Amino acid sequence: MPSNDARSLLHAAVPTLATGAVGAVVSGVAAGGKGVVGAVLGAVLVVLFMGLGMVVLQRTAKSLPHLFQAMGLMLYTAQLLLLFVVMSLLKNTTLFDFKAFGFTLLAATIVWVTAQARHYMKAKILYVDPASDNGGHAAKTGSAA
Repeated sequence: MPSNDARSLLHAAVPTLATGAVGAVVSGVAAGGKGVVGAVLGAVLVVLFMGLGMVVLQRTAKSLPHLFQAMGLMLYTAQLLLLFVVMSLLKNTTLFDFKAFGFTLLAATIVWVTAQARHYMKAKILYVDPASDNGGHAAKTGSAA
């Protein structure tokens, strides 16, 4: 994974894991050991789903750049639906506190998306390829070219 891709993954994963740690502490106080397990599972699930999605999206951007925007929209929709399906399947579990799991999963998802958006807004991504600059003159197009 190139360093820029790893950096963008790191900028989203670290705040998400910190949110999971805070969720685990709060859940531990509120619901005991099962709350900690639920909160940790929720945060780890978000990091796995969103991190895997980010890797897939970055590979798509490199190989099929014309599909990047559509793939991004489809991927985020699929990730949120998959998280909803996992929550539906685990709704009646007794392995952990489901409320701690659900609230931490929600908070971690919001933090991931916010951190990812903040990183991309602060990143210095070139909109124009500087190698194609022809000295400020407009390229001739059409029949006169």
